[in-house]
Amino acid sequence: MSNTKQVGKGPFHYDVVGSFLRSESVKKARQDVEAGTIGNTELRQIEDEAIKDLINKEVAVGLKAVTDGEFRRAYWHLDFLEQLVGVERIKADHWSVAFKGHQPKAATLKIVDIIDFPEDHSFIKDFQFVKEAVGDRAVAKFTIPSPSMLHLICCVREEHYEPIPQYEKEEALFEAIAKAYRKAIKAFYAAGCRYLQLDDTSWGEFCDETKRKEYAARGLDLQYIAQKYVEVINYALEGKPDDLAVTMHICRGNFRSTWFSSGGYEPIAETLFGHCHIDGFFLEYDSDRAGGFAPLRFIKNQKVVLGLVTSKFPVLEKEEDLLARIEEATLYVPKEQLALSPQCGFASTEEGNNLTEAEQFAKLALIKRVAEKAWGPYDE
Repeated sequence: MSNTKQVGKGPFHYDVVGSFLRSESVKKARQDVEAGTIGNTELRQIEDEAIKDLINKEVAVGLKAVTDGEFRRAYWHLDFLEQLVGVERIKADHWSVAFKGHQPKAATLKIVDIIDFPEDHSFIKDFQFVKEAVGDRAVAKFTIPSPSMLHLICCVREEHYEPIPQYEKEEALFEAIAKAYRKAIKAFYAAGCRYLQLDDTSWGEFCDETKRKEYAARGLDLQYIAQKYVEVINYALEGKPDDLAVTMHICRGNFRSTWFSSGGYEPIAETLFGHCHIDGFFLEYDSDRAGGFAPLRFIKNQKVVLGLVTSKFPVLEKEEDLLARIEEATLYVPKEQLALSPQCGFASTEEGNNLTEAEQFAKLALIKRVAEKAWGPYDE
């Protein structure tokens, strides 16, 4: 068993995707804002205290990278994307994808003008709060939706998409998204961020055979779109400092312990794993819906964080089963490139999954125990 040193750069051998169950104080405060009994200033103060408490708990359970749990967000993605210049959130009759059970509050996005990343984007301030609250106890990790999500929501899922004049040529749209994200990455780095994660459900959809057929029937070339998404991400990452880790979490849907996509990674593996210049992939592997490890043969030098522990249900996985699956994955990726995490966050929307806070942290304690058996403890 090796004694792995902490290098100060994620992903770590035991890691976390990002979102946590919202505290009761935050839930109540959001209700009070909607009711008009408190304002946004009071809400932020309550969020501040809840995030500090969460960070203390993350450090206590032993995480090397900690997040704000996405406590300031209603959705894991819309809150970030709607603040981009040229993008608006609009009401929708129904969600753009159908979950297998509960449905989130319907909303979507529309591109209405030239896209850009604004200097006053609130997520920069939100990250700075996390970094200050964490101090030198751990690495402050921050999560944002992948650039793929803006195009997916506005131009792929939307059956009646009509481009604005500036983006009649789709190449111009891809270039604008890439430039906005390159600007965003630089802004987070300047704010002190050294561990940024791009959350992405597009690849989960592209793995789903039913969805692939539905998109093909509408005349969409998913292979072309996948290649463009990789190009956009790679462009956004050009010139990234070596001490900044940028990872990607691939998700098949996570709302109230439900999901919306199924299928192994084979349809997208060569395009994404073989060509995307990301530092690491957080991959769902908690159920048969994710398929086997064979698609990992296309991985190059990226870290692969195996999401073997479900965040959807409270029952703890067996340590011996997790260790066996880690060993199985080494048939395709060297062990030192592997890591362990939950398959997703615990609350991709403010509603959260169907487990308790104690059960949530029991999952993280399990992950740490198993990772230390698989790779050895970090040097302190």
